[in-house]
Amino acid sequence: MIDVQKILHSEVEQVLIELYNCNDPKLIQIQPTRKEFKGNYTLVVFPLLKYSKQKPEETGEAIAQLMMKKSKTVAEYNVVKGFLNLTLSVDFWSNILKNIEHNADYGLSLNAKSTNHIMVEFSSPNTNKPLHLGHIRNNLLGFSVSRILAANGNRVTRVNLVNDRGIHICKSMLAWQKFGNGATPQSTGIKGDRFVGDYYVLFENHYKSQIAELMAQGKTEDEAKNEAPIIEEARQMLRNWENRKKEVLDLWKTMNSWVYDGFDDTYKRLGIEFDKTYFESETYKLGKEVVLKNLQSGLLQQDSDGSVWIDLTAEGLDRKLLLRSDGTSVYMTQDIGTAIQRFSEYDLNKHIYVVGNEQNYHFQVLSLVLSKMGYSWANQLQHLSYGMVELPSGKMKSREGTVVDADDLLDEMLSTAREMAQESGKLEGLNEREIADINRIVSLGALKYFILKVDPKKNMLFNPEESIDFNGDTGPFIQYAHARIKSILRKAKEVGAKPELKNYQFNEKEVRLIQLLDSFGGVVGEAAEQLSPAQIANYMFELAREFNQYYHEYQIIKEADKNCRNSRLFLIKTVAQILKNAAWLLGMEMPDKM
Repeated sequence: MIDVQKILHSEVEQVLIELYNCNDPKLIQIQPTRKEFKGNYTLVVFPLLKYSKQKPEETGEAIAQLMMKKSKTVAEYNVVKGFLNLTLSVDFWSNILKNIEHNADYGLSLNAKSTNHIMVEFSSPNTNKPLHLGHIRNNLLGFSVSRILAANGNRVTRVNLVNDRGIHICKSMLAWQKFGNGATPQSTGIKGDRFVGDYYVLFENHYKSQIAELMAQGKTEDEAKNEAPIIEEARQMLRNWENRKKEVLDLWKTMNSWVYDGFDDTYKRLGIEFDKTYFESETYKLGKEVVLKNLQSGLLQQDSDGSVWIDLTAEGLDRKLLLRSDGTSVYMTQDIGTAIQRFSEYDLNKHIYVVGNEQNYHFQVLSLVLSKMGYSWANQLQHLSYGMVELPSGKMKSREGTVVDADDLLDEMLSTAREMAQESGKLEGLNEREIADINRIVSLGALKYFILKVDPKKNMLFNPEESIDFNGDTGPFIQYAHARIKSILRKAKEVGAKPELKNYQFNEKEVRLIQLLDSFGGVVGEAAEQLSPAQIANYMFELAREFNQYYHEYQIIKEADKNCRNSRLFLIKTVAQILKNAAWLLGMEMPDKM
């Protein structure tokens, strides 16, 4: 991969040594030239004045004159106050473009054998309900970040931690036991995760009813919540589960298997894959052992009711519960066990948790607790904290009225894609199978792009209809640009034209496109540093928009000059290639027809 700015940086560095005996590379600031000025890249002159002892214009002129003599890269220049604008040679841009076209994975420095190993945990569903809208953002973000990190030369392991134990799981189990009458997903035709989720809702309804009855009898709300018979039954079921009572374990295994089948179907629809799945039912035991060991060492404290705590007040935090009074584990316990297990299984350089911002404090505590327990890798834990995602009021409310199931949203997206494709008439002439596949690709692309284009740290509003618009900053707009290029290339082949670059004088618009293409590698690097797929999404939109403007301003197929036509075909072929590489980082597919 040719790094233009790196080349220019090196050339400027040599010039500065010769002119001013300045050997301070940190002072060299090179950036793309602003559109209103002539040039491709700009050197900021002001930081160099302490060495030149000249005015900004004189310094810029002196640097430019020597670069013109020594550089094979720079063809022209102009000085505007303290800025030296450099125009690169036609041959240089041709080499850049050829280099990109010859490298199918341009911008993606994939190295599965890398020694820098990063684990990314995402999804983390509970087995008492289906995946919902929040899980969609989590999954898309985690999967995309894992690909971006891999594209920067890291070895990445994608893992899922399934929350398959705890009181919430017992609530679904108890409700099915009391009210299910032997029903199954197969007998009802209901998807397994939704089926189990219905019983969780049923439990909560009965629980609320019992709370209301107890409060009517004079109990306070807190007393009623604690003393309701159904919640006590659930607590007893949890104790029985932790004591490995066969009847409870068998029910737990059966109901969880229903949920896993449902999860797998949703993951497949989303295009999400994991290298390994962990289960809290297996990892909490190790966490519990570690907690008890550190209790004996004196690091932890046990209260009179038997509960175990760690005191973090000296660090400006609070006391944190690690074991309940009945000996059962809390989330922190299992997260301790899970982290220890993973760092013992893998030689990790970093572990990233993709979890919503409501858990910021949890992960701050987790890292601190593990550090106090003596684990040197505790500072290698990183929390990718993301904001909430909501839908416009009144749209697509679930049976609970507050949470939107992932499957419902995917169905809605597909339906919207079908309707908009029919209205636009873009799919005329295609067979039913092609139409179905394109609608699937477009609906998923719209969803993924709309969610991932937002900075992960920010809350967002997701509008299904807005996301599928073929105009503006949307996935379909970018996908259509790719499909348009593929259509042009097919037509070119029909008339005997082929993408070929020979002694072609690029215009300013074409240089702008090449510059954008060349910057892709830098964008991928920045996205990895910030753990932000939004960097990739914004780049894709800019590239697609630049191509569309170019397409409307210049002839391609109809260009009379064959060399010009073939060179332009070469250029747009490369644009499609980079759009596809960028889309892969977001988990998007790029259709050849739309």
